[in-house]
Amino acid sequence: MKEFKEFVISFIGLKEGEHRFEYQIDSTFFDAFNYDEYEKASIIVDLVFVKKTTMLELNFSYQGTVEVPCDLTGELFDLKTKGNLSLIVKFGEEFNDENEEILVIPYSEHRINVAQYIYEMVALGVPSKRISPIAQDKERNAAILDKLEELKIKETPNEIADPRWGKLKELLIDKNQHNGTSKEKDI
Repeated sequence: MKEFKEFVISFIGLKEGEHRFEYQIDSTFFDAFNYDEYEKASIIVDLVFVKKTTMLELNFSYQGTVEVPCDLTGELFDLKTKGNLSLIVKFGEEFNDENEEILVIPYSEHRINVAQYIYEMVALGVPSKRISPIAQDKERNAAILDKLEELKIKETPNEIADPRWGKLKELLIDKNQHNGTSKEKDI
């Protein structure tokens, strides 16, 4: 993963209290993570960074759109997405990110890169099942199904579309009659 300088927050020089950061995310951001699920992305991330004496509080929120293929039609569409993530950063002897909500960084650390947390928040926030609004339109789907039913090839029970099937059916009837296993009406 590439280190984005604009996502590195040096908290050593910040006063205690609330600080706000805003990030514009596009598809190049996800490309850096080798994540190719989105054709295009346009997301705004707001970060409320609260510095306290013994810890840091990071409250991320985002909203925007990602262009993804519809699971039903395969057509690309803009999927609206939004979400949030809260992260508490504490100081300790060594780095520990085993807990999803609490990050422990060494006492000697003076900066934090928030790119990974933004990436995970957005990537996990977009639903895995993606259906375009057009595909969800029931009236349109009903009209399409009616048209498909109208265009459906209709066969009568005794009519065989391809004469080769008739020859195969005759062979099967002859075979079964010789074996005594079946009659024509059973097939």
